[in-house]
Amino acid sequence: MKPDSRPVPAAMDLIERAHLVEPGDASHVMYRYPADAGFDGLLQRFWIPVWTVPPGEEAPQRVLQYPVALVVVAADYARFYGVVSGMSTTTLTGSGWAVGVMCAPAAGALVAGGPMSAFTDRHVDLPEVLGAAGEELTARVRAAMAADPHSPEAQGAAMTAFTDALRPFLPIDDDGRLVNEVVAFVEADRDVVRVAQVCERFGLSERALQRLVHRRLGLTPKWLIQRRRLQEAAERLRGNPSSIGEVAALLGYADQAHFSRDFTRATAMTPGRFAATHASGS
Repeated sequence: MKPDSRPVPAAMDLIERAHLVEPGDASHVMYRYPADAGFDGLLQRFWIPVWTVPPGEEAPQRVLQYPVALVVVAADYARFYGVVSGMSTTTLTGSGWAVGVMCAPAAGALVAGGPMSAFTDRHVDLPEVLGAAGEELTARVRAAMAADPHSPEAQGAAMTAFTDALRPFLPIDDDGRLVNEVVAFVEADRDVVRVAQVCERFGLSERALQRLVHRRLGLTPKWLIQRRRLQEAAERLRGNPSSIGEVAALLGYADQAHFSRDFTRATAMTPGRFAATHASGS
């Protein structure tokens, strides 16, 4: 597969909303490509970071992850990741690259062969879930990227290796389609602030919704809502808001203190400090 579109520009998009990149971080170039339309419901997009960090320095990459599994191959590891319920941090050092695919919510349990609750806040080596196909995927990606990880041809060959390995998990099952719709509903509508609203929209009891989300994502419906609010909060705080209280109110929080507690617990940084850091780096 040769990429059929140019990488998404560095301007804010859905991935950048989740990626709490430090102001002025020039450690890496990020290439992004959509998954082929034939993988709708299973795969969302590829990201390919290529980095160079000066000797003795580190470049931590902090992410408020979406509620999806990740499959990532690099020169020195190949892993299947469940969702990190807090903040995920990857520290870049030296020079390197990685090729990752962000799955759709439905895909994790299909690839894992069982409930995603077993993978919350953890990762495993790729062959543990894909067997020999995981070993072949790893070898093909590393061969493709060995010469020049910036090359569109190399990146296209690496992505083809991913789609060849993951195509057997199509088509998506009924529960998979449902959880995709649940996540899309929560992520698209800022007015969704209570689990009861999700239950009403899909005609599910709270218990049935809890079971679905726990089995397919390893999380809870309440977490889905909070994660969307915190990702939007990070986006708005980077935009020089007039006040922290304004952001809290826009996101449907009853008071600023509750918002500050949630944001600080997830990011280890108060909203005020986060906003000031990005204002000073803009």
